[in-house]
Amino acid sequence: MKIKRQKHAKKNISFYKFNFNFRQPFQILIDGTFCQAALKNKIQIKEQLPKYLMGEIQLCTTSCALKELESLKELYGAKLILQRFQVRRCPHFKDPVPASKCLLSMLEETNPHHYFVATQDHTVTTGLKKIPGVPLLYIILNTIVLDKPSQSSLDHVQAVQLGELVSPAQHQSIRSLKEEQGIGQKDGERRGRKRKRKQSNPNPLSCLKKKKKAGPTPPQKKTEQGEKKKRSRHKKRKTEGGDNTPAPSLSNP
Repeated sequence: MKIKRQKHAKKNISFYKFNFNFRQPFQILIDGTFCQAALKNKIQIKEQLPKYLMGEIQLCTTSCALKELESLKELYGAKLILQRFQVRRCPHFKDPVPASKCLLSMLEETNPHHYFVATQDHTVTTGLKKIPGVPLLYIILNTIVLDKPSQSSLDHVQAVQLGELVSPAQHQSIRSLKEEQGIGQKDGERRGRKRKRKQSNPNPLSCLKKKKKAGPTPPQKKTEQGEKKKRSRHKKRKTEGGDNTPAPSLSNP
């Protein structure tokens, strides 16, 4: 039975990791009703929750949940357990509200801080199932149980797959890209930031030595054909002038 419960928890945790970007350490928001049930069933929250969720955890609560237990003397033991956890700041610091209302306000509409919620309050669980991406923990039959994903979580995932919505992981990546590019900031912040000019290196072409100007080109040498032509002309002129000596006669004396 324990192995089956562990597989069930592993499957649900992987669903929230993949679709809603949950990461360790898991933040678990606890109220007084869960602490009272753990005290009654002799469950060590700090020891058993990390084993059940197979990872590091951070146990936390709100000041409204603590003040609600202070007014109920019969829940003194639950108050001692709840005091050991981190107290997260809620918007009702000056005017406390019931713990059920405070927990729902901490999750807002999309559970941006990725809280697990551990409670036995039926009012809280009903409100949590309307918010997508909220893992719910409760105690039943002396054991801690991670509830299966609500219908609103399943509908949200289906809408993301169909391209109708943007998943939390995609929304986070878009936000980080906007911050890098400076998109979405106030005009005053943009104007206040001045871009620093990078120190530019000198142009390497300007560092080269100037070349000396070339002088007048020397006269071209005469070609061999030209020399031959001149020599042939000279011989021709010599033959045209002729020699005055008479040619020898071929007749007998």
